[in-house]
This record gives sequence, structure tokens and C-alpha cells, in this order.
Amino acid sequence: MTITYTKDVITGTVRDIKPVEIQMVRQTSLEPVWNELVRKYHYLGHRKMLGANLKYLAFCGGSPIAALGFRAASLKLKTRDCFIGWSPEQKSAHLPQLTNNNRFLILPWIRVKNLGSYLLAQVICHLAKDWHQFYGEELLLLETFVDPRYFQGTVYKASGWIHVGSTLGYTRQGKTYKYHGNPKEVYLYPLRADFRSIIGCQQRPYVKPSIYTTVSTTFVGRSNDPMLLERVGWNPNIAAILSIDPKEVSKLTQKLISFVEGFAGCFQKKEQIINATAYLKGLASDLAAKSIEPIAIEILGEEKVRALQHFITGSPWQERKVLHKNKEDVLHKIATPCGMATIDSSEFPKKGKHSAGVARQYCGNMGKVENCQSGVFLGYASNKGYALLDAKLYMPEKWFSDDYFSLREKAQVPTELTFQTKVQIALELLEKAGKTESFSCQWVGMDSFFGKDATFRKTIGEKYYYFADIHANASVWLERPEACPERPQGVEWVGLPPYKGRGPYPQKERPLTDSIKVSQLAKDPSLPFETVNLGEGAKGPIFAEVVRLRVIEQRDNMPGAECWLFLRKTTDGKIKYAFSNAPVDTPMEEMIRASSMRWSIEQLFQEGKRYLGMDHYETRSYPGWHRHMTLVFLTMHFLLGVRLDFGEKKLYNASSGSATLSCLSDRGFKQDQADNQNCFLPVP
Repeated sequence: MTITYTKDVITGTVRDIKPVEIQMVRQTSLEPVWNELVRKYHYLGHRKMLGANLKYLAFCGGSPIAALGFRAASLKLKTRDCFIGWSPEQKSAHLPQLTNNNRFLILPWIRVKNLGSYLLAQVICHLAKDWHQFYGEELLLLETFVDPRYFQGTVYKASGWIHVGSTLGYTRQGKTYKYHGNPKEVYLYPLRADFRSIIGCQQRPYVKPSIYTTVSTTFVGRSNDPMLLERVGWNPNIAAILSIDPKEVSKLTQKLISFVEGFAGCFQKKEQIINATAYLKGLASDLAAKSIEPIAIEILGEEKVRALQHFITGSPWQERKVLHKNKEDVLHKIATPCGMATIDSSEFPKKGKHSAGVARQYCGNMGKVENCQSGVFLGYASNKGYALLDAKLYMPEKWFSDDYFSLREKAQVPTELTFQTKVQIALELLEKAGKTESFSCQWVGMDSFFGKDATFRKTIGEKYYYFADIHANASVWLERPEACPERPQGVEWVGLPPYKGRGPYPQKERPLTDSIKVSQLAKDPSLPFETVNLGEGAKGPIFAEVVRLRVIEQRDNMPGAECWLFLRKTTDGKIKYAFSNAPVDTPMEEMIRASSMRWSIEQLFQEGKRYLGMDHYETRSYPGWHRHMTLVFLTMHFLLGVRLDFGEKKLYNASSGSATLSCLSDRGFKQDQADNQNCFLPVP
């Protein structure tokens, strides 16, 4: 039998199109019509349904408007089984009394309000009788799956179906199950209110399997394997520094799994969550090398090296989305109105020329020009803790020349990327952070590379107080100097040294008194340095001598803005210099706190490279660098959370064998950088 139908758009309400006729077309001449419509218009298409199944067509005015299909219920579906509460024996006996609504299609030119729930109710009226007629079973429940990528389950909700959870993302393949990574929402519809009495069971709670179990079963496939994340231990320095006893250490792995599961919505597949968990554990582990290959071999197995490489370099997940959520979560934990955003660059020595952005440039680690990559980083510090929030790889200008075209392609450098100076990158990172809901910031701290740029400081100063390190040769005036006006043509200046007849008369305005270098100013014995205690370090209290002065900074050889000059002299006699645009009435204690908070980002670089494999990456690609840094930030965030969970405890310095307090406490930020002592994680 051939059915002809038009594709004229039908709108209105269900009342407008009644009567609607429902026909069961299984093993009838209309079954090919059902097959054709589903194959053409259902997003899953049509494949031959094996086992028990029924097919229905809905007609309006003799033309089909919808197709629905039912098949045998799923063999394994934990959310459903827990909802029903049956035993394996009861399930074996009663599973034929369940059916799965595996196809529900309203033809695309039918746009009638509430038609879906109406059709579903009408078909259910026929279904129980037809199922019994074909298969001799009384139906007790209906089940269906809704793909949340495309649908919200509105029709089923409106029809009274019960949402009981989601699938684990597996599909049957022969005698085994294959993970496809797209879990479906599960809805059930009891046809008999007393179905549990008929089966003889009681509903039991559903506990969603954690990724901890998924790691073992997915990658190994043998339930008796040890938990893979325990194949490597935690970095003993981290455990010691956190003052965690053996019982607490055993809880870290489960804490890590729960932590990464909080980012599940940022990944597309379960394997990506598993890989992220393994990578974070590898970064915080006792492995000597914390790059992709050793992490994969030790935690996931040698056969998973390529999969982890793909996860870092090419797998379709959005590190920016992960980074944004991480930023929001971290700031929610530690942001305060008087917090400080910190800006700095960090370098990573590299061999060869194929890594994205690699060039001979100044390498802070080595104190000289060397072949390296350089990244600009944004951190945050407050009296609650400190963390890295964002980063961007610096691409030297020559990387955008035609000579580097093939290298850019190999390194997967985005085609839309253009050259940016480090200052421009820093402004971009700060602007992005400022749009984050939890971002609260009064100060911006920076090292001398950024602090020497007067234009950068001026831009920052329009919105924030800055505390900017400067070089020792920066020049200032203690009082604003008078300046000679520009000389009118043909008029000589009065009071200046006589013209000696060599070259043209000077035309530009200039100050009448000379400026003084800040390093020379620091030698003035009359400066009122005061000794302050910055906190407790590994060897006891950390003292420094500090003083501040109101000065006029020199910009382009002319007097610039009035600001604070802050001098900090450590016990070894070294002096650090900084400018700040903080108001005149800013308390000295606040300036000291800002001085210490500025160093938090240096501490994070030290901790990241010493303990968390921040510089262990071996990927050459532009995306790979950013993904590695994102996962390092997540590891830092996880350890920050552990520290906050355990509360304020003493830290243990592995190198000295003595205890040291955290860099941050509610008494203010404490920095032991001056004594070069290790101080790992922040506490409230």
C-alpha cells in the first residue's frame, strides 16, 4: 500500500486538527511508510528493529503526521533498575513487561501546539492491548531516552513521565558494551500503579558511579584491577607541606575525583574527564617526569599514551571554558574587596625552534637571553589565599612573518592570532578577569618588566591601585621641579648657562633641577626605615626594613605623576623598589600588605615548577601549551581547596625539616621570599 502525503505546513492546536487516527502498522502494508518517514526525518534514522517491537502512525485527514516506535526494553539500565528495585531474578522474569519508546517523530511541517503529549497519550491507550496481543505479556512500565544535546524532554514531562537519572554513556556492541560518551536522560512511565507489588520489590536509592570506578572499568575492563589513580603516589613534599596524616592522604584521590567531576559540564566525553583526572593526579604525584608519556604509562597504561597526547593537543574540549569555571570557583573561595591581581611573565627553556613562540629571548629562570618560551600570567592574592587565574603564550613578532608560516601551521597557532606585546596581553587578561562575576580587586601588582612601563601603569591606575616594581635606575624628584617653558623663536632663556655657540638653541621644555635615581636615594642615611615583621618563615619571623616617600616620577625626562616610592630592604641588604598610585592617606600597613601580596605570583611559579610539573610539558603546539597550563591551574586550585578544607595548620618544610606557616593567613599575607624559604599552599 502506498500513502501519498503533502508537506503543507499545519499549525494551530490539537482541537483544530481532530480527529487524529492512530494505527498500529507492525507487519502491515503501512510499515514501509513508517520506515521511510523515520529514515528521512528522524535524527537517528531507521535501522531494522530486532526482537519485540511495535510501530504506530498518526494520521490527520488521511495524511501521516507522526510516527512512534517501541522495542524491547534495555537489558542494563541502572537508573531504571534502582527505581524499580527488582532483583536480578525478578528482572529476568519481568523485563519482557517493559518496552522502550525508541522513536518519536512529528513530521517537520506539523507545528501544532501540545501535539506531542496528545499523541503520546493516544498511543499509550493502544500500546498495552497491542503488546499483549503480539507477545502475550502485560506491560507494566514504559521507558525512553532523551538526548540532552538536542531535546529537553518537554513532551515526556508534560505527559507525566518520571525522570529517574541518566545513562552512563555506553552502547551494546555484540556481547560487550562500548563507551560513546553521550549520556541520555532516562524517563519512565508506569502503566500499573502497583507494578512493584506485581514484581514483589521495593525502590532502592540510585548512587551514580563515580569516575573513580569508570577509570578502572573503561581503560582496563577488568573489575578486579586496582584503582588506577593509586598507581602513583602523591608528591611527598605536598603531603608533608599540607601536614596531612596517612588517613587524610588516603582521602585525597577521592577528593580529586569529586573535584574534577565538578568540571564535567566543560567536557564533551567521559574519556576527557578521565584523562583530566589522570593528568591532574600525575602533576601532583611523585613522578620524576610529569609530561604526557610518563603520566599515561604510570596511571592509565602504556596503551593510553596516544589517547592522553590527543587529549592535550587535539581532543575537542574547550580549555577556555574550563579556565573560566576554574577562575569563577577560585575567586569565589578567595576573592575579597581589597584583593590584588598579580601580573608577571614566566619563561620555559626549550631546545629547537618548533615549539610555538620559542625564540632567543630573556629567560628569567636563567637570568640571560636563551632559547625559551615565555608566557604572561595573571594571578590573584588576598588574605584568604592565592592562585593563578589565566595565562597566554607570548608569540614574538617574528613568528608572524612569512618565514614562520610552516612553523605556525605545525604548532597549530590560530590563524586569527596577531602580534601582541606582553603589556597588551597583560591588559587583555586583566580585562577578561574583570568581567568574571566573582572578581573583586583593589590592587594590581606587577614586576619591574611591567612596572617600568609608565603608560601601562597609567592605564591600570584608571581603575585600580597598582604596586609596581621598578628598576633601581628609575629617576624621581622629591619635589616637583620647575620647568623651563618652550623658548619662543628669537628669545633667549634667562637664568640658564650662556649659549656656547655649538648647535641650535634647545627648543624643548626641561626641568630646572636634576632628578635622582631611586638607588641613590635609598643610600640617604636620613631615610626613616622601620623594621617590620612580615610573618613566620621556616627559620622563624621574617623581618624587613621598609620606608615610603612621596615622589614625582620621571617620564620621558620630564616630571610625571606624584606617587608613592616604596623601598623594602631585606636582611641581606638587597633593596626592592616600587611605585604605587595609592592615595596619600593610605596606611603604611596597607602598603606593606600590598608589597607582600605582589610576591604571591612568584611563589606560585616556584611551587608550580618545583612540585606540579608546570615546566615539564613536552608538547610543541600552541593549544597544548594552554591546555597544560590550564590543568596546572586546576591542580593548584585542588590543592588550595584541600588546604582550605583542612583549615589553618602548620606547613612542613621538606628541605629544612622545620615547620612554616602558610604564606597567607587572616593576619595578612606573609612572604618568606626574602629568605628564599619554601612556602607552599595558602590557608584562610
